[in-house]
Amino acid sequence: MVNHSVSYENIYIVIKMFNEEGKASISELCEIAGIHRSSYYKWLKTRKSKREIENENLIELIKEAYEERDGILGYRQITIKIRREHNLKVNHKRIYRLMKLMGLQSVCRRKRYRYIKSTPDITAENILNRNFRAQNTCEKWLTDVTELRYGNGKKAYLSAILDLGDRSIVSYVIGHSNNNALVFETFDVAIKLNPGAKPLVHSDRGFQYTSKAFREKLDKVGMKQSMSRVGCCLDNAPMEGFWGILKAEMYYLRKFETFEELKIAIKDYIEYYNNKRYQRRLNCMSPLEYRKYLSNINT
Repeated sequence: MVNHSVSYENIYIVIKMFNEEGKASISELCEIAGIHRSSYYKWLKTRKSKREIENENLIELIKEAYEERDGILGYRQITIKIRREHNLKVNHKRIYRLMKLMGLQSVCRRKRYRYIKSTPDITAENILNRNFRAQNTCEKWLTDVTELRYGNGKKAYLSAILDLGDRSIVSYVIGHSNNNALVFETFDVAIKLNPGAKPLVHSDRGFQYTSKAFREKLDKVGMKQSMSRVGCCLDNAPMEGFWGILKAEMYYLRKFETFEELKIAIKDYIEYYNNKRYQRRLNCMSPLEYRKYLSNINT
């Protein structure tokens, strides 16, 4: 039955859209919505209000945005996308109501974090101390490794570095083994892309980060090391948060048969995340847009 807190005009718009897409007949859709066909046809003949025209356009934009990323965007992300890319002033509550009528919701799901202990060679103080704010890029870097699966339970490992200044992924490497080489290559790529950078580098107490070799790499380029407290994943929360986003919006949505297929999907997603995934904390910009913004105001 129809929800009477929702405007009938919006229901009629959605019925029209579903019918034009061939999903069901007008009779079936009206029955599902709990309204009379005569009311729908009367609405069709009536001159549309400005609000109805706006909602018809919004529904098309919502559908386009939702399908563009295979249903991973929720109403908040779609609101930002419509505001940014179509220069429309629209309230997130309005987008939420329309998406609810359209039967659209983000297909994402979240996983709980896991923390794996290690026996450290070298440890560092928690200098970061959950101060996740940065005035500029290359001021504070977070890093971590996460496990992924493909094929018949085969394992892959993704190592990445996140910049707290703009929340961008500075570098990443995917490999078959969770070892020092994976982490060191991620670090080397970040240094190559950001020569002269001397950020505080924060990680958990994974064995790669507590190795003498990793500390030597940091010392060589004049970087300080910070580590989460034992068993406290919240000390590296933004990095853990990125893993959650990547897995919810990409990894959990499909089955990857080969390593190469997984690798391509990760590359595609990180490019999208850095360039097109708008964030409210970044003034509704993408990470790399916000990087340019910071560069302009700090010069």
